[in-house]
Amino acid sequence: MALLTVTIPLLLLGVMLALGRYEDLLLPGEEADRYEPVAAPPAAAGAGRDTRVQSTTR
Repeated sequence: MALLTVTIPLLLLGVMLALGRYEDLLLPGEEADRYEPVAAPPAAAGAGRDTRVQSTTR
């Protein structure tokens, strides 16, 4: 019984550490968000074009 009381917490600690490493491998870090924007800024997306609709009747 005494062996179980020592072994079980050590095994649970190993599982928690392994899950932490697994999470680090799966999820991207903050560096990925910092260097790669998800979408272009609105000003750069339509630069050089006039997208307003002009009416032909006055």
